Amino acid sequence: MATPATLDPVFETPHVTRATRPAVPLVVALPGTGSDADFARRAFGPASAARGFELIAVEPDPLAVVASCHAALDAAAARGPVLAAGISLGAAIALEWAGAHPESTAGVVAALPAWTGSDTARCPAALSAAVTAGQLRADGLEAVIARMRASSPRWLADALTQSWRSQWPHLPRALEEAADYKWPSTDRLATVDAPVAVVTAEDDPVHPLAVAEEWARLIPHARLFRTTLAELGADPAILGDTGFTAFD
Repeated sequence: MATPATLDPVFETPHVTRATRPAVPLVVALPGTGSDADFARRAFGPASAARGFELIAVEPDPLAVVASCHAALDAAAARGPVLAAGISLGAAIALEWAGAHPESTAGVVAALPAWTGSDTARCPAALSAAVTAGQLRADGLEAVIARMRASSPRWLADALTQSWRSQWPHLPRALEEAADYKWPSTDRLATVDAPVAVVTAEDDPVHPLAVAEEWARLIPHARLFRTTLAELGADPAILGDTGFTAFD
């Protein structure tokens, strides 16, 4: 179900004319905390390919997660309008970047937003990242992976096992950066001019439905789309398939 909003014209940006902009935007896909380009590609690649959009799936630098995502967005913007598609932390980075670069932004897919505002003391995603970073420093990678796999759905366990091993030994630093990240404020959400699809898994306790509803309410040109963790686990492409319908 989607809440109504005004999204036209979808791929127009204030300072890019029809004569100078590419026919289609570049999709920059940003993964969530501790995740990788492979999951971002699986989430947004099929929907991009179906529409003829070029996809750039970002592999975050665990030593500079946010900066490396910004660099990828900036590089894409040098080529043309950007459709920024992010998951969790990636959604926040995409939205913040879009708010700061309206002239370069064709749209945003903000999948699984976790929090609003700089006070993250009660943010489940931030708390989880901080606890996991501490466990990794104390117990090492494989012990923490074993505990994670015992308590996670198979699809999530497999995805995190892959990304965590690829980011080791710098993974704790990446998680600590995510834990310290200040999420977009209500003021920032209210000033994003681009069309935004907010996608939520309504039964996800780490990325609460109430946060997605708040984002969709505060962002001027936003639509809210709902899925479930079971659907996400069956096929991550549901994030792109669902979110991109806002721009069709």
